[in-house]
Amino acid sequence: ITLDELQNTIRNNNLDLPAGRLNTGSQELSTRTLARFKTVEQIRNLPIRNNAGAIIRLKDVAQVIDSHEDERLRIRLDNKSAIKLSIQKQPKANTVDVVDAVKKQLGWLITEKLIPANIHIAAISDQSVFVRYALKNASIAVISGAILAMLVVYLFLGNIQRTLIIGTAIPLAILFTFIIMAASGLTLNIMTLGALALGVGLLIDSTIIMLENITRHQSLGEKRKDASLHAAQEINSAIVASTSTNLAAILPFLFISGLTGLLFSELVFVLSIAILASLIVAITLVPALATQIKTISTPDTDTRLNNKTTSILHFLERKLGTVLKKILAKPAGVFYIAIPLLIISVFQLSSANYKFLPSIDEGQIRAYIKTDTGTPFEQFDKTLGKIETLFQQQPEVETVFTTSGGFVFGRSEFKSSNSGSIFIQLKPGNNSAKWIGKMRRQIAKLQLIGTRVHLRSRGVRGIRTSRGDDDLSLRVQGSNIEQLSRIGTTIVSRLKGIPGLRNISHSYEEEREEVTINVDRQRAAELAMNINTINQAIRIALEGLIISEYIDGDKRFNIRLRLPKTSINSVDKISRIVIGKVNGQTIHLADVSHIRLTHSAATIKRDRQRRIVEITGSFAADANLADIDAEIKRRLNNLKLPDGYTLYDAGSTKTLQQNQQSGYLLIALALFLVFVVMAVQYESLLNPLVIIVSMVFTLIGVTVGIWLTELLGWLIQIPFDFSKFYHWLITVPVEIQTSMPFRLGLIMLIGIVVNNAIVLVEQIEIEREKGSAMNAAILTAAQLRLRPILMTTLTTVVGMLPLAIGLGSGSELLQPLAMVIVWGLLFSSLVSLILVPAVYKLVHFQSH
Repeated sequence: ITLDELQNTIRNNNLDLPAGRLNTGSQELSTRTLARFKTVEQIRNLPIRNNAGAIIRLKDVAQVIDSHEDERLRIRLDNKSAIKLSIQKQPKANTVDVVDAVKKQLGWLITEKLIPANIHIAAISDQSVFVRYALKNASIAVISGAILAMLVVYLFLGNIQRTLIIGTAIPLAILFTFIIMAASGLTLNIMTLGALALGVGLLIDSTIIMLENITRHQSLGEKRKDASLHAAQEINSAIVASTSTNLAAILPFLFISGLTGLLFSELVFVLSIAILASLIVAITLVPALATQIKTISTPDTDTRLNNKTTSILHFLERKLGTVLKKILAKPAGVFYIAIPLLIISVFQLSSANYKFLPSIDEGQIRAYIKTDTGTPFEQFDKTLGKIETLFQQQPEVETVFTTSGGFVFGRSEFKSSNSGSIFIQLKPGNNSAKWIGKMRRQIAKLQLIGTRVHLRSRGVRGIRTSRGDDDLSLRVQGSNIEQLSRIGTTIVSRLKGIPGLRNISHSYEEEREEVTINVDRQRAAELAMNINTINQAIRIALEGLIISEYIDGDKRFNIRLRLPKTSINSVDKISRIVIGKVNGQTIHLADVSHIRLTHSAATIKRDRQRRIVEITGSFAADANLADIDAEIKRRLNNLKLPDGYTLYDAGSTKTLQQNQQSGYLLIALALFLVFVVMAVQYESLLNPLVIIVSMVFTLIGVTVGIWLTELLGWLIQIPFDFSKFYHWLITVPVEIQTSMPFRLGLIMLIGIVVNNAIVLVEQIEIEREKGSAMNAAILTAAQLRLRPILMTTLTTVVGMLPLAIGLGSGSELLQPLAMVIVWGLLFSSLVSLILVPAVYKLVHFQSH
């Protein structure tokens, strides 16, 4: 009895075929005769007539087994069998709303007992968690920054009414910003809220300068309205100039395309609107409200706090005057210290590690496991189980989700008997990089021969800096797979050993064994064997074929006909598969085909419709991408490829180069635009030159600030390792600025730090117009502007402090940006009060 005959017998006896149509007047219903098979026993006792005409039972020639389909892919959650349900939102849908709706519906299903009580449902990946934490932390940063900024204002003014006048800038600017955001279709997200958190200190800069100048005029005995009018006229040009420079520095970011523009355009747009709104408030509302304050600051009305603040400021003014007298005597002398520090800072920043985005730790780790090609699924699953158990035993782990025998992505399945993955969710507060290092050491102790385990921390979903599947993605395009495989092997061997580069492999390393059956068409024709018949027999024998079904109660079950696995576990046994009979003679597969065992690529990759070999690798957490890129180019410099084969980069290093170039371009453009705005404002090149030259030295503050941050990080670590600390101290690594947000911070800093210098230079010009000598004008201007400079600097710094500290999820993305501005601004006060006067005198030497 051949497999084909057996198939037809089972089908014909089950009679699961259309039986006719039933006319009900309004419609015709197609009717089907019910399948005869109601139990497995009926199938076992199915009568079959053999060649001799005798009746035998199906169970005499076959095993009839009531079981499930062959398990080639297993999914487990915390070592228990599971299924994975993926729910994807529409592109414009709100992540949090979708997750809430899903959870609500699941709760209803459980309440209505549509989901059995013994079924446990757990979220292994919930994108709303990160979104909620990030938005919460950004909102806290906005509110706490505003409160801290107002406390600083009150500390300087000691007057609730004046503090509230300045405070009106924050809610009004934010309200105006929300209106523009709504009109532009923007939403509240990490970037837009981050912009408000960054700008909360900047929003009151203009109002502080305006109100401080009005207060000074009132203290000189002017009437309230006259004081507001005269102070506004005196300071309006400086406020407009400083705001214009702020906008000129960051607006070019809106015209940058690619991932950089996509990520930061909303932040820049919202920040620009908020700064513009604060300017409008400063030049309109603040002078109007200041006229309504009846109390003028006098020794009788001052509070104890205000008296203390005033005495400290008077002390600082005297000390500043003493220092400036010495500097103005020899203005070039200050540069003997400043220029070497600037050179060191520029060198340090230019040689620092660079990443496109800072590492964002959500506590999610993916482990990819592969064994030797051809490993049976059960053996691989046993090996995978050892690693899975190791992960589960760790106290830092919350859930372990395992996919064995391939992977599942959305609706797609890819089955591979020698590969799998484990998704680990750590408990809050644990560091992914440290945990990965710890696990690598423990996995090595298991001594899993022939097993490769790749561990990597999962970044923010949806943000990819590489077109490949890993950090490094080098691709060679060509036509011949064998040639591509050889090229891939050569490149991998050259790249091994590069510091900071791990898990190097190419896409054709993994091969699979397959049985190749080439049908001899002429021989098949001589034996009157049809190709389709041969194909059907092979399919039934090797894979099995669903030929019918049987009904058990209200459920239908497939009937699959196939040979036992023990009958097809070698090429020899496959060659003996019976595919038919000719004149009573049995025809085996080997009679009409050539059968052999071959090796082929497990996957074939294409890019732009051409075959490629992809060389992939991952970067260590502390890796310097620029150094890795340079070393890769050096090692592949003399690589000769055959004609028609092309090597190109599709990974993070290409993104790094593109964004470094755009970063340098933006910094240069920001400097140019700020200079142009000031030149137009002053109708001169000298004063803008004074401000630009002085501004460059704020880089010293950025570098020193980062160095102090790293130092503090080492000092508070437990346990304290003196040897590592000493190594750090003598090398002074700079890590926090190695990202695109850092570059954006530098660009924003260019526009912000000029504010104090503009106000000071403006005051020097006013004093000189009154007839004061050069040194006297500089001394008077510096002492008059000491209070507003300190106020604006400290309010901006404390306003950004919550974001700079970087507490909670999502803060890592904007923390470098805030850190740059905080340290740069703190040092810019010193630059404005010390370097600007020195440069001003040197530039205006002839007029002096």
